[in-house]
Amino acid sequence: MPTALVTGFPGFIGRRLVRALLDDHADLRVVALVEGRMAGIARTVAADEQRLEILPGDISKRRLGLSDADWDRLAAEVTHVFHLAAIYDLAVPDELAQRVNVDGTGNVLELCLEARDLQRHVYISTAYVAGKRHGVVYEHELVMGQDFKNHYESTKFQAEVWVHETRERVPTTILRPAIVVGDSRTGETEKFDGPYYLLRTISRMARANRAVVQFGHSDATFNVVPVDFVVAAIVAAAFDDAAAGETLHLVDPHPLTTKELVTTLSERYAGRAPAGRVPPALAEASLRLRPVRDMLGGTPRESIAYLNHAVTFDARRAVDLLTPHGLTPPRFPEYAERMVGFFREHEDDPSFAPRSGG
Repeated sequence: MPTALVTGFPGFIGRRLVRALLDDHADLRVVALVEGRMAGIARTVAADEQRLEILPGDISKRRLGLSDADWDRLAAEVTHVFHLAAIYDLAVPDELAQRVNVDGTGNVLELCLEARDLQRHVYISTAYVAGKRHGVVYEHELVMGQDFKNHYESTKFQAEVWVHETRERVPTTILRPAIVVGDSRTGETEKFDGPYYLLRTISRMARANRAVVQFGHSDATFNVVPVDFVVAAIVAAAFDDAAAGETLHLVDPHPLTTKELVTTLSERYAGRAPAGRVPPALAEASLRLRPVRDMLGGTPRESIAYLNHAVTFDARRAVDLLTPHGLTPPRFPEYAERMVGFFREHEDDPSFAPRSGG
């Protein structure tokens, strides 16, 4: 029986990926490598699913923190590896990001190199390995002398470099999502971070009867993709022979500008377009102050850079490979109403508060 190893379960994308793998491939068995503190939650999520095994481990440790028996068993059985686990916090300390994002990837690669029947390693990177580059970024590019906005970007870059170095020995597909938001059909998400900080800010302004203001450069783009598209693309690429050896941008090929994005969210939530604009430097400086961050819904200072980054991710190879599977990312205005509706329904629920982790 083919066996898939998945890291990052029961996280937002990992949970949905496991469900999609089991639903789409009736002969597939899934082993979810889960850090110890999440094992109980993972087993609850797994419930009575007979083809899903919860295996406690630690990607930051050599041999994934597994016993020799479990390591040898995986090396003998695994046919597909989906490496999603990472620290996604933009303010993550360097040491923690290095241990999880870089060392963790190296430890997963060791298993890939030992897995005798491995058919595919699917590595989930990020479009933001491009760092501070501007203009058009192509899928085949990686090391371009770029600087980075934070440790998250720099360590994901280091990890992808490591993955590239093994591609001649490991059949690999690298996927680079843009900023992932909730399900385009239901609006469901796990936590309100990323562009949801904009919604939090709009909400605070609207509740205080203040004018909603515009953030970001008008020529900057803000690229978001819904989680259902990302998961479907991961599964399709993993079992498509044409995707072996490829790097694919999972992005909106026609992203909104930051101005268009904020306007769309403000109109959907507050019923009016923004009035006025906060210069980027002033916004970043203000967010250094805790009272301002609290007033704006906990928006971290590090997030402002993404509202002012004029970069476009070329996705022609992803489009060529995924279109035959019936997969194209929906345009943001097509699902913004559902995204805002889910946020409005749950915005005061503390369980959706942003938190660190991967």
